[in-house]
Amino acid sequence: MTTITSVAPAKGTTEARATADRRRRHALLRWAFVVPALTYMALFFGYPLIRNFVMSFQHYTPKTYFTGEAPFNGLDNWRAVFANELFTDAVWHTALFTAGSLLGQFTIGLGLAVFFSRRFRLSGPIRAVLLLPWLVPMVVSAIVWRRILDQEHGMLNTVLHALGLVSADGVPWLSSPGVALTSAILVNIWIGIPFNMVILYGGLQEIPRELYEAASLDGSGPWRTFRSITLPMLRPVITVVLVLGFMSTVKILDLILALTSGGPADSTQTLGTVSYQLSFLQLDFGQGAVVGNVLILISAVFAVLYLRANRADFGKGK
Repeated sequence: MTTITSVAPAKGTTEARATADRRRRHALLRWAFVVPALTYMALFFGYPLIRNFVMSFQHYTPKTYFTGEAPFNGLDNWRAVFANELFTDAVWHTALFTAGSLLGQFTIGLGLAVFFSRRFRLSGPIRAVLLLPWLVPMVVSAIVWRRILDQEHGMLNTVLHALGLVSADGVPWLSSPGVALTSAILVNIWIGIPFNMVILYGGLQEIPRELYEAASLDGSGPWRTFRSITLPMLRPVITVVLVLGFMSTVKILDLILALTSGGPADSTQTLGTVSYQLSFLQLDFGQGAVVGNVLILISAVFAVLYLRANRADFGKGK
């Protein structure tokens, strides 16, 4: 007679199996939340980037939309773009426009943020009024400033002439190749000041007041306090403001188009306007994609720098 003895699974094995099942369910749950975001990124960011990169190596014309034929032409588009003097000028104009805009926006924004950090009556309403340039659509702001800066009938020249600061002819703010880019920079500074002010003001509110009180007891003056306490504590916020400001300024298009259309004499052509003209005016989508790829590369480099700087600040904080 044979006796069959059943052995119950060990308790440790059962618990390990249950733990593995829980981990598997948690992993599936995490992926259930992540997959929609990854799908969205792949469809609306990944695919356009790849398509734009491929297009820069193709002879892509309006005819392609009907025939579906876009033969590869190697580096012809890239050579044509880099050999174009307009592209070289646009790179220089973009650098000047971006640097001038960031410097003005950040300096004035930081000054206003420090000013409003001292609480006083009507501080809130005044800050709300200063936000208006940021809330108005950029095209609307550009059109308004185009009327203000008009050489013959603009309000700015009228006021300056009444004060005796300019002649009756006025300053050709938008019609002179030597002045137009500066005018565009000044308008963009006006538009970007509220963003810098709001973000930097929020960063100032996070600095402990005890640090300023200790500095005052030690006899530190306003400049020494600002240099030794405010700026170091604001460094992570400053990094965010500058990098985001750079990435939004370097590719700006609507402001330039509405203000000067890239003129006069291509003196305000930037990489954004060159890409627009190549793609939608000259209908050379391949060369337009090349300029777009250059913009993407520049933005990606500064995005990496931002992430590295942010990681370094986080590591110091820990």
